Amino acid sequence: MNKYVESVLAGVRDKHSEQPEFVQAVTEVLSSLSPVMDAHPEYEAADLLNRMVEPERMFTFRVVWMDDNGKYHTNRGWRCQFNGAIGPYKGGLRFQSNVNESIIKFLGFEQIFKNSLTGLPIGGGKGGSDFDPAGKSDAEIMRFCQSFITALYRYIGPDVDVPAGDMGVGGREIGYMYGQYRRLKGVWENGTLTGKGMSYGGSLLRPEATGYGAIYYLQNVLHHFNDDIKGKTIAASGYGNVTWGVCKKAAELGAKVITISGRHGYVYDPDGVNTEEKLNCLLEIRASTDGTIKDYADRFNVPFYAGQKPWGVKADIYMPCATQNEVGMEEAKAIAESGARYYIEVSNMPTLNDAMSFLRSQDHLTVAPSKAVNAGGVGVSALEMAQNSERLVWTAEEVDEHLKAMMANIHDSSAAAAEEYGLGYDLVSGANIAGFSKVATAMMEQGVF
Repeated sequence: MNKYVESVLAGVRDKHSEQPEFVQAVTEVLSSLSPVMDAHPEYEAADLLNRMVEPERMFTFRVVWMDDNGKYHTNRGWRCQFNGAIGPYKGGLRFQSNVNESIIKFLGFEQIFKNSLTGLPIGGGKGGSDFDPAGKSDAEIMRFCQSFITALYRYIGPDVDVPAGDMGVGGREIGYMYGQYRRLKGVWENGTLTGKGMSYGGSLLRPEATGYGAIYYLQNVLHHFNDDIKGKTIAASGYGNVTWGVCKKAAELGAKVITISGRHGYVYDPDGVNTEEKLNCLLEIRASTDGTIKDYADRFNVPFYAGQKPWGVKADIYMPCATQNEVGMEEAKAIAESGARYYIEVSNMPTLNDAMSFLRSQDHLTVAPSKAVNAGGVGVSALEMAQNSERLVWTAEEVDEHLKAMMANIHDSSAAAAEEYGLGYDLVSGANIAGFSKVATAMMEQGVF
């Protein structure tokens, strides 16, 4: 490993030892960059990596809200404006009880390279709160969102920072936040938030975009091997919008997703999640305050494996779509032994670093990283920004064509970057290098600060 890379990694591990998710994300990216540092000594001279692993700005704020019984609650909110070298900060807001500073920083760091890979002029950022919307009434969620954006509105805007949705933040939450933003600012800056409803500047296909984009990326990988998606079986995790989009597009193209999962276990559906009734069931469970993935198994009379993950099920392709760190070494070994040929990360950093190294070492397995595979979501968010700026609404077909082209370009630029540095068809290193290179060039051209 390049000595400069080693020294930066050592510093990150020392300074951020209490932020394991962030350390993991930095290690995963920087471990790919040794050949780039060897070829560009000017990056070390400008201390580029140490600047890149520190957010340009990060702040914490309190969010006070009242429940339906008149009781006040105080949550913590965060916004990490990590790197704005190529455009305004862009990244989602996550509302989940386990959200903390380490998770926000790792997501923001990953977002830098993901956004760069889209080819669009957007920087990296992320935010959220340890507020859990599950079980809350619409009125409680509205009051929380209004309080949250009241604390944040001074620091965002179409040319400053453009938040979107993430886990726990969908169209309802975005609507409540934008309404409060408009009330406070007194202006129609609907390009400040993305993931909006169609009635006030949203983009068609946004809910499906991450899942659809993941399948389009997979198609490019399959094409590289003269393979085809038709007839393939896919083991996926999760049951939210991303998994729903994967199931929907896979079925349309003749493949079938045979597993979906939640926090209490996984469902095995050998016929695939591929009918309108089954797809709508996922939406119903997602929208319900007390629904679980077992409801799907009960409705369609398929097996539910309580307390287990789907890794090891016989399938052609594995696509983890749920959350970070859901695949450790034990799961990685089961995946390798299953005979699957493709491991396509979809959720942000679903694989622990040692498990990822193991999977990449398997000769029969092609691995693709989440920062490339799931970039379609933020890509369509940026397309929403473009539509807002031009006061236009594109058709679903127009958005879909942009998304297909974007995912093909992400795959091709990753493969080309790996090839340039003599790494072969290494999509993980290639994505890190391609995403890094654009941001690094912009940072160097803008001077040291």
